[in-house]
Amino acid sequence: MLVVALAASPLAGCDAIGTVQPGASDGTGAGNGAADGGGSAGQGTSPLKNRDGTAPGLAPLTGDADLAAARKLIAALEVKGRGPRTGYDRDAFGYAWKDSVDGVPFARNGCDTRNDLLERDGQDVAFKSGSDCVVVSMTLHDPYTGKDIAWKKQRATAVQIDHMVPLSYGWQMGAARWNEDKRERLANDPLNLLPVDGPTNSGKGDSGPASWLPPSKPVRCAYVVRFAQVAAKYELPVTAADKRVMTAQCGG
Repeated sequence: MLVVALAASPLAGCDAIGTVQPGASDGTGAGNGAADGGGSAGQGTSPLKNRDGTAPGLAPLTGDADLAAARKLIAALEVKGRGPRTGYDRDAFGYAWKDSVDGVPFARNGCDTRNDLLERDGQDVAFKSGSDCVVVSMTLHDPYTGKDIAWKKQRATAVQIDHMVPLSYGWQMGAARWNEDKRERLANDPLNLLPVDGPTNSGKGDSGPASWLPPSKPVRCAYVVRFAQVAAKYELPVTAADKRVMTAQCGG
C-alpha cells in the first residue's frame, strides 16, 4: 500500500493532515477505486455487484441483462401507502454515525460510520495527524451530479452522507413499529449510505424516487436499484408512485 506523508496545511483552522492512501483497501471491500465489475477507479460500483454496500460509489447500469435484473428486483417490492410522519425523531434511529451497531459492515472498527464512508468512497484520502480514522481531505466523485468534489473537513457540509432510503420515509413505511436495533441498522448500514454533493442531498430531503431523482440521468437506474436493495433487505414497502418511477428508470 502506498503511503505518502503530507505537511500540515497552512490554512487557519485546518486540521493537520496525516497520510494519504490512494486506492487503499483493507480486504473487506471498504477500499477505494473500482470494485469487481464496477467501472473505473473513482467512478463507483454497480449496485448489482455491491449487495452489502462495502464497495465505493454508484455506477450506472446500462446492459440489457443488468436492466432486466434491476426490474426484477423492483418488481418484487411490496407496495403500500405512505403513513403519517407522526412521532418521527432522528434519535429513534440512534445517535448519528454510531460505530457500535451490530449486524452491519464496518461496525465496531473504532471509526464512526461517517468517516468509514468517506474513506470507502473517497480518492486520495488524507487522515488527521495521528489518526487512521478521521478523514480531513479527499476527492469524491459525486454520483448524483457527475462532478468531482475536492473536499476538506473545514467545509464539512460540502459533502453529506445520503440515506438512500430516508429515515423518515422508512418511519412512514413501517420503521415506526421496529425495535431500536433494527432502526439503528437502517441508519448505519453502508448499503443505505452514500457520500454525495451536500446541496444536492439537501434538496432531496425525505423524498422517495417519485419525488426526487439524482440530477445525473445516467445514474438514475442504479440509484433506484440501491433504493430497492435497501427496501428489500429491511422488508420496507414503497409507494405505488415510487415503484412506477423506479421501474421506468430501468427501462420498464
